[in-house]
Amino acid sequence: MGVVLIAGGASGIGRAALDAFRQQGDTVLLADRDEAGARAAVAADLPGPAEAIVCDLANPDDCDRIVAACVERFGRLDTVFANAGVLLSAPLAEFTAQMWDLSVAVNLRAPFLLARAAAPHLARSDNGSIILTSSTGGLRGHAGMPAYHATKAGLLGLCRSLADELAPHGTRVNCLLPGWIDTPFNAPFWDHQSDPKDAEDRLLATIPMRRQGLPEDVAGAVLFLASPASRYVTGTSLVVDGGYSAV
Repeated sequence: MGVVLIAGGASGIGRAALDAFRQQGDTVLLADRDEAGARAAVAADLPGPAEAIVCDLANPDDCDRIVAACVERFGRLDTVFANAGVLLSAPLAEFTAQMWDLSVAVNLRAPFLLARAAAPHLARSDNGSIILTSSTGGLRGHAGMPAYHATKAGLLGLCRSLADELAPHGTRVNCLLPGWIDTPFNAPFWDHQSDPKDAEDRLLATIPMRRQGLPEDVAGAVLFLASPASRYVTGTSLVVDGGYSAV
């Protein structure tokens, strides 16, 4: 059984991954700024042990702190799932520098800092893995979300660079690219639409499976990228989107 650090998992994809890791007996430290949500998530009655730690990944020091806390509490680290993110939406003229900077800090800088802090510990694992949550938004764009798309595309480059550097130490680095997953995270996108219901109907028509995904639809891909079954997979992007980016 492994030791997993999930950064951002009080709800949505992170929560589904938390439950999936614990179901197979892994030990998980969940780091999230939502203290109540994180503590409720780890309180679920599942086989693998889990603890919660409160953090703000926009703060660079917190990235180092949660990695250190994981190793201190559990003695080692095998997987880092950098899943935290922010989605801010506004017309271009109203999109502020502060909105841009926060997006970069959480979506792009925090995964880099987590990887940097975790690398020495993962090198001592026989199954070291870093999983970065990008998005199909890293492959295409939508009006009103320039920072989100820029940062999610940036993760693809970060993944390739880290994969090259850490492979000699036995650590894999891969990107997870969820498509439209039905979670509250996407609320800013729908709020930006003049007619959210019509926008959703038009969106679903472009997805071959004709539905948004569920967080549980993504959790299996996370488990694969963290498992020895992916031991020869690094520097790549695994798309989980119901066919959205294929057509």
